[in-house]
Amino acid sequence: NQTVVAEFILLGFCLGPRIQILFFGLFSLFYTCTLLGNGLILGLISLDCRLHTPMYFFLSHLAIVDIAYACNTVPQMLVNLLKPGKPISFAGCLTQTFLFLAFAHTECLLLVVMSYDRYVAICHPLRYSAVVSWRVCVTLVLTSWACGSLLALVHVSLILRLPFCGPLEINHFFCEILSVLKLACADTRLNQVVIFVASVFILVGPLCLVLVSYSRILFAIL
Repeated sequence: NQTVVAEFILLGFCLGPRIQILFFGLFSLFYTCTLLGNGLILGLISLDCRLHTPMYFFLSHLAIVDIAYACNTVPQMLVNLLKPGKPISFAGCLTQTFLFLAFAHTECLLLVVMSYDRYVAICHPLRYSAVVSWRVCVTLVLTSWACGSLLALVHVSLILRLPFCGPLEINHFFCEILSVLKLACADTRLNQVVIFVASVFILVGPLCLVLVSYSRILFAIL
């Protein structure tokens, strides 16, 4: 039956009470380490003037993405470990999906930017300051964030056009896009095609660029 969606039910992990408590402790520890580790990186970069270089500028944004990534999904997962089947509003679910995709896309693009930075620094050291100027650094970072957010917005916009059918239970610990699409009672082929194209653009493309950059670095060193 088609229904007006008010909320989804996140089923989370189907585990015994003791295992859930164990996982809650482990994931809480990992979450804390992620926040502290990346927070320490940001603190050191901001306090030490010697680290105010393009490489550490890119690294600081990667640390921000990692913190945001974790904060978007892990708290919801921890709640579900203690209270399985906890509902999440439709708006909250789509917001979580958008943020997850935006941070994932941005992280992939930042890794490409960082590999390019190292390629120029090692293979063209005399031109490094001219090629990787602060203006270029800011432009590359802003472009990464903008492209990541726009791609995520495309995915969420396509989800908004779909009707959903009950029961609205997501077999996941957060609103992962493919799990959400399984609940739609309409043709999702367009969504699947866009996801595939975006995956090629944001995963395969950057991976190839990273491999090319580091292979050329390796050849330059050898």
